[in-house]
Amino acid sequence: MLTAVVLLLIVAAVANAASVFDIRGGGYGHGIGMSQYGAEGYALHGADYRTILAHYYSGTALGTTDPERIVRVLLSTGRASFSGATIAGSARLQPGTTYTVTATSAGKLQLHGAGGKTLGTFAAPLTVSGTAPLRVPGSGTYRGSLQFTPAGGGSVNTVDAVGLDDYVRGVVAAEMPASWAPAALEAQAVAARTYAITTGVGAADYDLYDDTRSQVYGGVGAETAATDAAVAATSGQIVTYDGKPAVTYFFSSSGGHTESIQDAWPGATPEPWLRGVPDPYDGAAGDPYHSWSLQLSLASATAKLRGLVRGSLVGITIVRQGTSGRIMTARVVATRGQTTVSGAQLQDLFGLDSTLATFTVIATQDPTGRLTGTVYPAPHGSVSVQSFAGGRWRTTGRVTVSAAGRYSTTVSAGRYRITTGAVTGPVVTVR
Repeated sequence: MLTAVVLLLIVAAVANAASVFDIRGGGYGHGIGMSQYGAEGYALHGADYRTILAHYYSGTALGTTDPERIVRVLLSTGRASFSGATIAGSARLQPGTTYTVTATSAGKLQLHGAGGKTLGTFAAPLTVSGTAPLRVPGSGTYRGSLQFTPAGGGSVNTVDAVGLDDYVRGVVAAEMPASWAPAALEAQAVAARTYAITTGVGAADYDLYDDTRSQVYGGVGAETAATDAAVAATSGQIVTYDGKPAVTYFFSSSGGHTESIQDAWPGATPEPWLRGVPDPYDGAAGDPYHSWSLQLSLASATAKLRGLVRGSLVGITIVRQGTSGRIMTARVVATRGQTTVSGAQLQDLFGLDSTLATFTVIATQDPTGRLTGTVYPAPHGSVSVQSFAGGRWRTTGRVTVSAAGRYSTTVSAGRYRITTGAVTGPVVTVR
């Protein structure tokens, strides 16, 4: 660990330096469970959905549940209206008419027809159904029945009470491209079905949200022939561990390795089926998240770190990583001290796609005839020196880096930059 004295010496040595703050990482999402791009990669390499699920959910087996069991999905809170229904409570309706539902101060619900005429007052929940999918203006068209309950302040909850497999039909294409391989879609169908029955949101009137707080549900509008086929091929199948349904988290891209739940979410109970595993095919299907990078000035990085920088920013040191290399804790190192942060904090402050990231600062001075500066954290050995000539950059030598991250080398006049691994430092001109 650098002492405060050494930090001050480093900053003094490069006080007038050009610098870059480089962030490199991979993946998109929390990293727990099944990587969707990785599942597609496995499918493209010939794996079936059973193999895919067994890889991402360690030690699990497939079981079954009733594909028609009802799940309740919150579609909206506020104004409530619908069409396509033929019955509401005991009232007969016209499917071509749009009806509205309002809440009374007494906690009941009123149904209104054309022109706002009140057709009846009902105890909650008010259930409406029809012979075809029901339409909710502003939301979509849904199978099953709709349930309306007071939400407080005059608002009304609109909930879709739908059979489990019909629900999954509205999830798969909303969570995964319908053009992907059948085995990947089938793995997604089983994961989505299992997730639906193992992750209730704790509300009295509904079990799930229709967005990423649960999983994205688009109703009939999200259904496709390919995803419907995946749901049918796996009808009622769920992931189990020790004979019980297992929570099946999933996410977009791992960056090459998934994460153990207790490392991704500190304080979470370790689960044997949610352990980090290698994800060799995560870069499939043109995965734009498999690896990514971002470069900032040191001033911009300082601004994003807000009050975490004590003095002048030197860099970020990773202290503890999870199974996949995702950051659990790190230190923001500055001239007047260090501040401990979580990976989630850094992800939020820099707007990163995941917590699988590294941070490098390269600072370079250009005094006459020399190239000097620092790299933080200090790499082992040496860094490359590149010069610009003939319209392109060429590596012209290497220079040893001290344990404190300092380098210095004699060069002729020209434009130069330092590189370490894939990280490129600022361009400076030596005269």
